[in-house]
Amino acid sequence: MPVPFVKMHGLGNDFVVFDARRQPVPLDADRVRRLCDRRLGIGCDQLFRLEPSDRADMFLRIWNPDGSESGACGNGTRCVAALTGARRIETAGGLLEVEGGAAHAVVMGRPNFAWQAVPLAEPLPTDPLPVGWGPLERPFALSMGNPHVVAVVDDPDRVPLGELGPLIERDPLFPERVNVGVAAVETPRRIRLKVWERGAGLTPACGSAACAAFAVARRLRRVEPRATVALPGGELEVRERPDGALVLAGPVAIVFRGEIEL
Repeated sequence: MPVPFVKMHGLGNDFVVFDARRQPVPLDADRVRRLCDRRLGIGCDQLFRLEPSDRADMFLRIWNPDGSESGACGNGTRCVAALTGARRIETAGGLLEVEGGAAHAVVMGRPNFAWQAVPLAEPLPTDPLPVGWGPLERPFALSMGNPHVVAVVDDPDRVPLGELGPLIERDPLFPERVNVGVAAVETPRRIRLKVWERGAGLTPACGSAACAAFAVARRLRRVEPRATVALPGGELEVRERPDGALVLAGPVAIVFRGEIEL
């Protein structure tokens, strides 16, 4: 029997959403890989299944194109909030709230620089790490519900992220692998960012990576409490609340609705 889905994106960071809150949607790693394939399936950066939750409006289960699961997805959470009207969304990375009545603004929580939270394979300082990969020296490591490494550089376009990204993602220092961002702080209100996404590769946008880059820039005292993060797919806004939680906002769009045999 065909199963309905919705294809969405936030700045080109695209998602396929299945709703399993009322009827089961059987998914496993093999099916996820096929569905995410841009030639053999629907094609997306992440695949979502909406599930019942006792703590929130729903549980958002997130898969990467390689079949692995992810704990959080900022742009995806914004898309799901806009699609469903949900105000509290549970993920493997924690409980996320939609701020006020804005369906496109999600409270992503406080950045966590503790080595155990990232996690790292061994206790090391994370701000910055005492390691480097090629031109990326002494990057920062943190968790935004999922693991991130952020290197502050002069020009992200001059970093061969397509080569370094997969090496850093699978470095033994990161037992759960890691997302890799290279960021340039252009002004106190603007950051330019490129991202290698864990399990997905180079991506036009990544909401949790935008928050991670903003958190690092705030740690360095180089940006104000509100800043624009410019990615290849467009611009996101990240704001720091008085309690330290980060709020992510930006556009979302429904691409199409369809049905597929699983």
